[in-house]
Amino acid sequence: MNPETNTGHIIEQKIDSLLTRMTLDEKIGQMTQVRHFDDISEEDIAGKFIGSVIHTQGPLPGNTAEEWQAKFRYLQEKALSTRLGIPLLFGVDAVHGQNTFEGATIFPHNIGLGASQNAELVEKAAAITAVESQATGFNWVFSPCIAIPYNEKWGRVYEAFSESTELTEKLTRASVQGHQGNLEDSHTVMATAKHFVGDGATDFGEEGGETSLAHEEVINRLLPPYKAAVEEGVGAVMASFNTLSGISMHAHKEMITDTLKIGMGFDGMVISDWKGYSRFGENDIINAGVDMVMAVDGDLEVFQNGLKYAVENGVVSQQRIDDAVRRILRQKFRLGLFENPLPDSTLVQKLGVSEHREIARQAVRESLVLLKNQNELLPLDATMSKIVVVGEHANSTGLQSGGWTVNWQGTHENYEGATTILEGIKNAAKGEVIYDANASEKHDDAQVAIIVIGEQPYAEFFGDIGHESNELTLTLIEEHQRYVDHYRKPGIQIVVVLISGRPMMVTDEIEKSDAFVAAWLPGSEGDGIAEVLFGAYGFKGKLPHSWPKSMDNFRGKYGPNFWDESIKPLFPFGYGLEY
Repeated sequence: MNPETNTGHIIEQKIDSLLTRMTLDEKIGQMTQVRHFDDISEEDIAGKFIGSVIHTQGPLPGNTAEEWQAKFRYLQEKALSTRLGIPLLFGVDAVHGQNTFEGATIFPHNIGLGASQNAELVEKAAAITAVESQATGFNWVFSPCIAIPYNEKWGRVYEAFSESTELTEKLTRASVQGHQGNLEDSHTVMATAKHFVGDGATDFGEEGGETSLAHEEVINRLLPPYKAAVEEGVGAVMASFNTLSGISMHAHKEMITDTLKIGMGFDGMVISDWKGYSRFGENDIINAGVDMVMAVDGDLEVFQNGLKYAVENGVVSQQRIDDAVRRILRQKFRLGLFENPLPDSTLVQKLGVSEHREIARQAVRESLVLLKNQNELLPLDATMSKIVVVGEHANSTGLQSGGWTVNWQGTHENYEGATTILEGIKNAAKGEVIYDANASEKHDDAQVAIIVIGEQPYAEFFGDIGHESNELTLTLIEEHQRYVDHYRKPGIQIVVVLISGRPMMVTDEIEKSDAFVAAWLPGSEGDGIAEVLFGAYGFKGKLPHSWPKSMDNFRGKYGPNFWDESIKPLFPFGYGLEY
């Protein structure tokens, strides 16, 4: 919605009217985001004039979607009971579907959508995510992540679409359009472009590290997707954990205010990341242009009292406060929350429906990248007499979905409504299908072994490579290497399906296999993989990242497709075989 339109003018007039009546406490309250538990009592919603509530890891709002809606409706009514009756924004990390609610449709993570290169599909997935988020009471999602990953050691590679700026820009537009649509509709949500800026381009891939790129590189490679998001009307932008030129991005006024807000004409709101106030400079982040703060895990009093003191003592100007509140109120008006603040109860019936899952299956099918197909082994003949399926990833919807699934760090268990890869294979094959979870059995009479290997679920810095407190590597664990070796026998052909959030060091496994498929993190519809393996659909996916040969490719700050032209990847960006 353009502020220059008649409707835009009306919204600005309404904001002016509210601002003239608001106290400083009420304004700071609007700038505050809290969790729905621990951070506040229910009475604090009104007493502290809270502007937004976030749901993330922790106690659930309820057991059913109706209970989730009821919880958020109750909190919304608390906000509406205040003197000015300003409604709440409810935010959630719905990064590949409404992934915090068990039973929702879970799409492939963004790296898989990047492999599809299908903007129309990305828009549909985002629109479904919006519907299922609203069905559980949310009007705001912290998606899409539009980072440009420079190094596969970074633990959030799977949250981004691609190493390609151009592809990321195209899919960013589609994602914002899909999430937001007509913002006043009850089945759309406000989207968030994140994390501004340089989160995926830190030195050595360290989460929250230094982004030492030249200014021109930041402008030409990292900023275009944000410009695209702004042009599509994205409602929010989230600041990043990293530093840029030694300055915390949360406190980087040149980037947040001068570049994003003024240079790009962004009139939405900038939200901090987790505990941004206490972690990255307190009132410096407000002066830099952060409008709303995640005042979580003990930060509520620190933030509200600290900012009030800063305003009363001239450290933060009243003008900066009014600008922040204006931006927050503008999005609440654009969402239609003043007229329709409560969730639409009829949307509950849309959660995880077959039409949504079919789009998710399409996304799985189109995300698969065929890296090897020796002697045209694939597509598999469904009438084979015996197929053995190997690996715990084949029989776990949790493992196949990765982080940000049901829990922040993901889950190793099967979750409601999802289909495993093994189930899909059993449905597609007409002959005998045997499951050997850890390659401990002998099936010398099998014609094909489908070996499903990969990473364990992780999120954020728990997936970083070469940093403290973790032992993850880009190389397969020895047990999964053994799975492949176990079935290298005369008469058995090997199909390897890799479940991972990024390219991995699997050069040996590719050489040992007859066919090799990069399946990324497919989400809840594991049967989509079998549909392609058995030829009901063809391979369409293309690599969204160049694929490194070995860890030697990471001797510098970045991966094999950045800076060092002497490093030739095993497979280039855009590679992918077809039937």
